[in-house]
Amino acid sequence: MLELAESGKDAYRVERYAIVPLPKDAVADGNIAKPEAVEAAVGDAWRLLGTRTREVALALPSSVVMSKKVLVSAKAGDAEIEAQIHAEANQMASFPIDEIRLDYQVIGASAKTQGDNEAILVMSRRDRVEERVAIAEAVGLKAVIMDVDNLAALTAYAQLASQLPGGGARKTVAIVDIGANFTHINILHDNNPVFQRTHAFGGYILTKEIARRFSLSTEEAEAAKRRGSLPENYRTEVLPPFLDSAAQEIMRSLQLFFSSATYQSVDHILLCGGCAALPGLMDAVRDKTQTHVLPANPFARMALSPQVGAQRLSEDAPMLFVACGLALRRFDRT
Repeated sequence: MLELAESGKDAYRVERYAIVPLPKDAVADGNIAKPEAVEAAVGDAWRLLGTRTREVALALPSSVVMSKKVLVSAKAGDAEIEAQIHAEANQMASFPIDEIRLDYQVIGASAKTQGDNEAILVMSRRDRVEERVAIAEAVGLKAVIMDVDNLAALTAYAQLASQLPGGGARKTVAIVDIGANFTHINILHDNNPVFQRTHAFGGYILTKEIARRFSLSTEEAEAAKRRGSLPENYRTEVLPPFLDSAAQEIMRSLQLFFSSATYQSVDHILLCGGCAALPGLMDAVRDKTQTHVLPANPFARMALSPQVGAQRLSEDAPMLFVACGLALRRFDRT
């Protein structure tokens, strides 16, 4: 959970943040399996945050969302666009239209079809949205925005692009988010998304191996991994195979991208998610892909409030990447 404030024109300040672990299997395949556990974690994070702000932006996982780019006439009015969007949604949905929540945004002129604009349509089952809103309300918060995790990551990337040579212009950049159970890959060219992939690979594989090797529960293994209190042979025998597997998974995704697009190289890889801080991961990915790799820190050029430590934030930044994209929604001008 993260709170940002404005500190000037198009400039932001990190006010405060909190990170609270979720119990095992509280969220499974993008579905909230243990609502009470998630509610408790959200409440704990809000109390740790120590803010008076009660309005929050939440995100759905991309695994429970359907999205599509739609061409709409540049001359079409709002009513015409909305009618076309609903017609597209009817065709996409595999369940009754009254069971979905949808939204759309016109994102600009089509590069391929003169006289048309591109709009992005996003929709999900109504219950997926409502269960998250209910959890926020249960701890006294008000959900005012519902985003999608991969779109929030793109919002956060805008804060990072300026750190890349040429601001990322004419470059191909892969944002790799390695979470507990899934790895999400967003690839952009010239700062526009051109490829997305989600597959089942995450830090829980390492946690289970730690638990097996050192006779711990998964909860104890996760806590010891975070504290860095595991035996010395963890770094020499347990961690390296996981790092190699992570690098191979990323390389496999890049190869899929190369086979489905005209691009044959990636200029930069940005690592985020809970696994990004694992020692040796950047080197493993760099060696496997032969690509420039760096941690995704969207806060590098933001001001910090007195209660936020620069060193700790730098370490935690990759875990806060999606949260940063959500917090930035507070300043939407549209």
